[in-house]
Amino acid sequence: MSRRSGRITLQARDSNTPEPMVRASLKKRKSEPSKKKLQPAAKKQSYEIQKCWSEDGASPCVLIETPHKELEPSDPSSFKQYRFKNLFIKSSPIPRLSWASSDDVWIKMLNKELKYVHDKSYLQRHPKLQPKMRAILLDWLLEVSEVYSLHRQTAYLAQDYFDRYMLTQDDVSKEFLQLIGITALFVASKMEEIYPPKIVEFAYVTDGACDMWDIQQTELHLLKALDWNLCPETPISWLKLYAQVEAQRDGENFLEPQFSQETYIRITQLLDLCMMDIGSLDYSYSVLAAAAFCHFSSFDVVHKVSGLTWESVAPCVRWMSPFMDALKSEATPQLKNFPKVKADDRHNIQTHVGYLDLLRKAQERQIDNPDCQLSPVPVGPMLTPPSSTEKPANL
Repeated sequence: MSRRSGRITLQARDSNTPEPMVRASLKKRKSEPSKKKLQPAAKKQSYEIQKCWSEDGASPCVLIETPHKELEPSDPSSFKQYRFKNLFIKSSPIPRLSWASSDDVWIKMLNKELKYVHDKSYLQRHPKLQPKMRAILLDWLLEVSEVYSLHRQTAYLAQDYFDRYMLTQDDVSKEFLQLIGITALFVASKMEEIYPPKIVEFAYVTDGACDMWDIQQTELHLLKALDWNLCPETPISWLKLYAQVEAQRDGENFLEPQFSQETYIRITQLLDLCMMDIGSLDYSYSVLAAAAFCHFSSFDVVHKVSGLTWESVAPCVRWMSPFMDALKSEATPQLKNFPKVKADDRHNIQTHVGYLDLLRKAQERQIDNPDCQLSPVPVGPMLTPPSSTEKPANL
C-alpha cells in the first residue's frame, strides 16, 4: 500500500494531476498494448532490388517494398513498384571487386542518372540566348582547360554545372555567360584537381571581363542553385568505365587503366564535339558515352560493357554519325605532353582543337540526316584565353 501510494504521489507532484485521473490513465494504459501490436503500418518499410533479368534479353530493375518478417502480406499486389526510367540494363558489367560490391557501385551510378537532370529546353527560359552562344562558351572552356592542364573530368563537370545552373535561372543575358562558365570551371577544378589553379588565374583568362569578386559571388549563387549536388557521372566517367570493362583481364587491378590511350582520346574527341551541340542534352550521359564507344567498336562489345539495348542506343548513334564523319576528315589525334603530367596520365588531360569549325561541318552534314534536329551554326567572335607564354611570370 505504501509503495502504491508513494508512486501516485510522485506522479501527482510532477504533472499536477489529481489522483483519480492518474488511476484512470493507468488502467487505460494497461488495456492499450494489445492494440499497438495490431498497427504494423507505423513501422518503416524497407526496400530490396528485385533481379528480374531474362536469359535472352534485358529487363528493367524493379524496387519493391519488402514486408516485415512477422507479417504476412494479404495482397502482394498492394506493394508499389518503382522502375528505373529508360535504364534497360542487364546485371552489373563491372567485374568482382575486392574493395566494394560491383552491384552497389553499378546501382549508385544508375541512381545518379536519375538524380542529375539536364534538358536542352532551358533555352526557352532565356530568350536572349541561342545555342551557338553555348557552343562558343564550351569551346573556350575546353581551351582554358588545356592551357592549365586540367583533366577531362573537370571540363565535363563544368559543362554539367553550367547546363544545370541555367535550368534553374530565367532570362539570363549573354553578357553573363562567360562569368557563369568560368565560375563553373573554377568549382569543377576544386572538385576534381589535386592542385587547382588559383582564382586569380581564372579571372586573368577572361581578359578583364570578370574579376575575383565576381567569380566568388557567382560561385555562391551557383552552389545554391545546384543545391550542392556536384558529383554527377559525366560522359567521360561512363566512357572510362566502358573502356576499362572491355579491356579488363582476369587477375588485373580494375583501378589501373588497361585500355589503349590512343583509342581513348579518339573517342573523347568525338564526345567533345558532340557535347558542344545542345542536341546532346536529349540523351543521358551513359547513352552518349555508349554511342561514342559504338562508333569505334561493335555493338556486341558495347552491350557487354554497358548492358544497354540497341533500341536505347540507336537514336544517339544515328544522331552522332555526322559528327563522326566530320572528325574523319581531320588528322588522327595524338597524345600530347604536358608539364608535370606523367606519361600514363596524358590521356586524361583535356585537349582542344578547332571544334567550332568541326561543329559547323557536322551540322551541315545533319541536313541529310532526318533523325537529327539541327542547331544553329555557331558564328561570331570567339572568347580566346591568352596563351601560356603571355601569362605573367608571378602567376
